[in-house]
Amino acid sequence: MFRWLLRARLALASVPPLGPAGASALGAGLAVAALLSGHEATAKASYESAYGYDRTWNAAFRMIRVDLGFKVVEKDANTGYLLFEYKSPESGAKPTSGSIELIRGAEDGPVTVVVQLPQMPHHHEQVLINNLARKLRQEYGDPPARAPRSKRPPEDAGAPDAEP
Repeated sequence: MFRWLLRARLALASVPPLGPAGASALGAGLAVAALLSGHEATAKASYESAYGYDRTWNAAFRMIRVDLGFKVVEKDANTGYLLFEYKSPESGAKPTSGSIELIRGAEDGPVTVVVQLPQMPHHHEQVLINNLARKLRQEYGDPPARAPRSKRPPEDAGAPDAEP
């Protein structure tokens, strides 16, 4: 089950001690390797929109295309995704890829909006989410109140009550 741990311990047991100079050189080498590895960030920001799917989709699309002037690469309103080229002063002249995904809630539930900018720090995603929330409130006012659920029990589908 933990063979990899046993192998690692055996391998480390056969390595001679590095000493202070070797340890600091190893640490510096690992730090440089981590910085140069080029792994993309996997963070994403999300938002629960109570404005419904259609309003949220329209606001997100207009924010990306019109307000921010980003190039939309691909979009599908039915499945709820939007791919675009994100530009910021931090990314330089080269645009990076970005996506917005809308996930429909159950019945009248909120719509989950997920923003991903894999090559940018997380705060860029959060800024887009905050801009979308502000745009929805400015254009549509306060979110619509959810209808209260009825407390009636479900019907029996027309079956007569059983006699004891």
